Amino acid sequence: MRNIIIVLIAMTVAGCRFPTDSPRVVANVDLHRYVGTWYEIARYPNRFQKGCSHVTATYRMLDDGHLEVVNRCRRDDREQAVAEITGRARAAGDSGDGKLKVTFFWPFYGHYWIIDLAEDYSWAVVGHPRRKYLWILARQPYLAGEVLEQLLRRLEGQGYDASRLIFTDQGTSSGPFDKHR
Repeated sequence: MRNIIIVLIAMTVAGCRFPTDSPRVVANVDLHRYVGTWYEIARYPNRFQKGCSHVTATYRMLDDGHLEVVNRCRRDDREQAVAEITGRARAAGDSGDGKLKVTFFWPFYGHYWIIDLAEDYSWAVVGHPRRKYLWILARQPYLAGEVLEQLLRRLEGQGYDASRLIFTDQGTSSGPFDKHR
């Protein structure tokens, strides 16, 4: 009886500490095709992007096979000043899948999981294993409404709450939100 209680307690503790249903990642990501500039279409709110609009991320392949990451945004709380931070990303393993690690403050790395990706690399969705973060990115400052609706449905299917997304002001002439709806 004592062993059964110990096993039940251990299973309960393990179940509380580790997510059992991490999001699925893209099986194959060609980092050479991923390089370039991406526009943020939407994101989950987070402290490090508070007050940001006109958000972009630019990736450049480095000689060691890692990526340089340059994130830029216009800080609305600082008289339209541009904020920029440079980091590095690398594959999290040898599988070539969408699991990357990124750092902006070495030696601390965070999870960067590509959970959805257009076949032509025109848009990408980046998440986190515990669904703490989420970004929808595109090669242009907007996505067609039908594409966005499909992405939102797939995100819900992966356990993300699409209602938490905030849409990024990219300053397009007709307004970034008109093209999302």
